[in-house]
Amino acid sequence: MLNKESVRTHMDEMKVKGTQLVGKVKEIMEEGNARRVTIRKEGRTLLELPLTVGVGGATAAVFLMPTLAAVGALAALVTDVDVIVERVAEEVTEVPVEDVE
Repeated sequence: MLNKESVRTHMDEMKVKGTQLVGKVKEIMEEGNARRVTIRKEGRTLLELPLTVGVGGATAAVFLMPTLAAVGALAALVTDVDVIVERVAEEVTEVPVEDVE
């Protein structure tokens, strides 16, 4: 079982046109490593989507179809938005480094 404190995340932020919003969110869902997607316009959160880590591909599209419908409705109303993706950081292994003089 994972301890919440031991899971590291990082945030990616991108600007997306309203017409590209559904495709971008679907792409993020299919990647399978996103925990949360937040859609903002001018600093205001319009939609926040918690996602399940590890559910990717066609499975995500089937389970999250109502979510994609909501994103599509939002895309019809906005022009430019910021999409913030919270991802699980990949495990980083420590590699010994030799002292350089």
